[in-house]
Amino acid sequence: MTNAAQLATENERILSIDFFRGITMFLLIGEFSELFGNLTDPYFDGTIISFIGTQLQHHPWNGLRFWDLIQPFFMFIVGVSMPFSFTKRWNRGDSWGLTFRHTLTRSFWLLFLGWALYCIGPGKIGFRLTNVLAQLSVTYLIAFLMMRKDIKWQLLVSFAMILLSYLLYQFWSVEGYNQPFEPDHNFGTWFDVSLLGQMNGGHWVAINAIPTTAHTMWGVLAGMILMSGRAPMRKVKILLVAGIIGVVIGFAMDPWIPIIKRICTASFVIASGGWALIALSISYWMIDVVKFRKGTLFFAIVGMNPLFIYLFAHIGGNELISKIFKPFVPLFFSWGGTLTIEIVTSLLVWLSLWYICYFLYKRKIFIRV
Repeated sequence: MTNAAQLATENERILSIDFFRGITMFLLIGEFSELFGNLTDPYFDGTIISFIGTQLQHHPWNGLRFWDLIQPFFMFIVGVSMPFSFTKRWNRGDSWGLTFRHTLTRSFWLLFLGWALYCIGPGKIGFRLTNVLAQLSVTYLIAFLMMRKDIKWQLLVSFAMILLSYLLYQFWSVEGYNQPFEPDHNFGTWFDVSLLGQMNGGHWVAINAIPTTAHTMWGVLAGMILMSGRAPMRKVKILLVAGIIGVVIGFAMDPWIPIIKRICTASFVIASGGWALIALSISYWMIDVVKFRKGTLFFAIVGMNPLFIYLFAHIGGNELISKIFKPFVPLFFSWGGTLTIEIVTSLLVWLSLWYICYFLYKRKIFIRV
């Protein structure tokens, strides 16, 4: 076995990657349980529960909440995994052309599935490409095309994508769509209306895939750092310092370029990318350096079938599970009123989604594209 192949094999056991992916997916499917919405019920106003519930909702426009980081985390951790999976394939003799064709196929299916999620039910067929899977189909392909380039070129391209997006928003001159940081009056909305035929709800825009390519590309670079022969604490410091710099720069830009997740402004991409690096550095330090691994498998199980459980929950699997529990929960929790019943039902739905992942894990069933 060559040194490169041996290094890749050893690094496949970096459990923090599985943990990071798993906890991100666990939170992502938690949204489908409807628990987070219940936490913002007026009953909890002024309490820590209300604060947590608010942080588990997207910011309406200019600002940053915890939930705004989940999609960047997901796209980032996909990038982190790429050097490991592709190095393994190249070391066993797969050509670049073969892996490129695999990447194209995977990107196609991600795009198709992301688009198809909006084609379920009457009157929903369209070309809304704001779903995380559709966005990832673009960022994944570009990150692959750049991952064998020198680090400086990867960084240059990632920031060029952010700059391109900023320039389009800032200098687009079409009347009605020339207000870069106003909802539904910016370049992103023009792009969706003019080329995709409709405006997306919630002020989301498809062109977000361009600046957020940086998240996946920075994930690739982070993965390369974890694969390197550097001392573990050196890796932690590099990731942590880079993350802190990103957060500081992103928030420092906010007075001039508002932090807006819904149109992925430059300040948002840089700040959220910084938080992703910080989260990875802490995960790696805690799990692979300090070796504190209690509960790691609980989350990692979800990360082993991320596409399946996301699609299952998205197309109504959560509603089916909810219908199973709804007749029984009131029998035991009617004493707490409607809100208690809803919260308990949501928790049971969330845990059931986890159990489906556990069921697949125990039978070594891993569904991928």
